[in-house]
Amino acid sequence: MNPLEFSIGQVNLVDALIASAVALGVFALLFAARRVLLNRWSRFAETTVNSFDDDLVAVLRRTQWWFLLVVGLYVGALSLDLPEQGDRFFHSVTVLTLLMQTGLWSSTFLAQLLERYQVKRRETDPGSATALSLVNFIGRVVLWSIILLLTLDNLGINVTALIAGLGVGGIAIALAVQNILGDLFASLSIVLDKPFAVGDFLIIDDLLGSVEHVGLKTTRLRSLSGEQLVFSNSDLLKSRIRNYGRMYERRVVFEIGVTYQTPRSKLEIIPSILREAVEASEGTRFDRSHFKAYGNFSLNFETVYYVLSADYNRYMDIQQAVNLHIHQRFEEEGIEFAYPTQTVFVAKTGTDLLSR
Repeated sequence: MNPLEFSIGQVNLVDALIASAVALGVFALLFAARRVLLNRWSRFAETTVNSFDDDLVAVLRRTQWWFLLVVGLYVGALSLDLPEQGDRFFHSVTVLTLLMQTGLWSSTFLAQLLERYQVKRRETDPGSATALSLVNFIGRVVLWSIILLLTLDNLGINVTALIAGLGVGGIAIALAVQNILGDLFASLSIVLDKPFAVGDFLIIDDLLGSVEHVGLKTTRLRSLSGEQLVFSNSDLLKSRIRNYGRMYERRVVFEIGVTYQTPRSKLEIIPSILREAVEASEGTRFDRSHFKAYGNFSLNFETVYYVLSADYNRYMDIQQAVNLHIHQRFEEEGIEFAYPTQTVFVAKTGTDLLSR
């Protein structure tokens, strides 16, 4: 039997065929085992309340076929009497593949863990949920940076010199992209300081909308009219932000005016009528009501109360009920609302009378 010559040395044909059969057999066995284990573990995870089972299923799904193939080739190569260069080659390829697969497993597990925690925190602390998005990104960057350094080190590259070179190059890049870095640090400030979170309703200058996404460079809002508003994070933090998402109760101030012909006895009961109108609605806290001022055409009363909810629709329902109650009570008491009027007095002089 003629030997089969490889570039890495002399290997007997029978040994090569045996090694190939072993490699294919191991690959087929691992592939089948992955499929069976994934199916069974998925069904088992559906019957449990333990979220860790779901994480393991997600991690197992990220096991790549090329990783199983390289493992099979490595096991098959163990049966061959390869020279040192060939052993080193198979060892390097296997280590590189293992590093890539480990990166996929780790990033998937990290994403599953943070996503589950984010869903739990979104209901109680939206700010923390926003922060976890950045933590997820930073975690992936750190993870794959470590994988990259280990890969380069395995290839024989001087990682120490590379890191030093990257440090010098990083300074130059930082100067070139300082605006982008400004937005990045502004994003970090938003995450840590939490001036707002996803779902909050913001008014920024003359623009308003609900926060949809806080990214590394921009923050996106959805306006009431439907269009999306995009702000760079650095510009956003320089603006004056009114966050209605942090409102726990709403202070309401309103005025009404009655005619100057209203008797004093009626004026004295108007504050009590206004208080009665506010307290008739649930979810309110009355503060005060006073005869405020003599206006140009009306006697003005000012009322202050609180709506114990941040919901704008709830506030408008209460204000409507208050206005209807006031209208009904004024009708019963015969009190007239004032509206803009002007009375002109014309005096005739003695000269005007003689001229006629």
